[in-house]
Amino acid sequence: MSIIIKPIITEKITKESEISNRFGFVVDRRANKIQIKKAIEAAYGVNIVAINTMNVRPDRSTKYTKSGLISGKTAAYKKAIVQVQEGETIDFYNNI
Repeated sequence: MSIIIKPIITEKITKESEISNRFGFVVDRRANKIQIKKAIEAAYGVNIVAINTMNVRPDRSTKYTKSGLISGKTAAYKKAIVQVQEGETIDFYNNI
């Protein structure tokens, strides 16, 4: 089971990484904080101070088309925000 699915690279997360050494990841929905910590420390070689996780709900949308009303939703996922030790950093572009 691969715990880390992909890193989150947005303006908000990039700002957090520069100010307070916090990085975001999309992780497996069944993984807990201990498993996430071990996976990120093994993959990137950093020491993690704190982890916050959240389940992101699916967004629902409806569209009016010629053939009628079409409804759909995006996939739900789990997001982990990890804070690494002071002086350490995660470079996503070299590890992808």
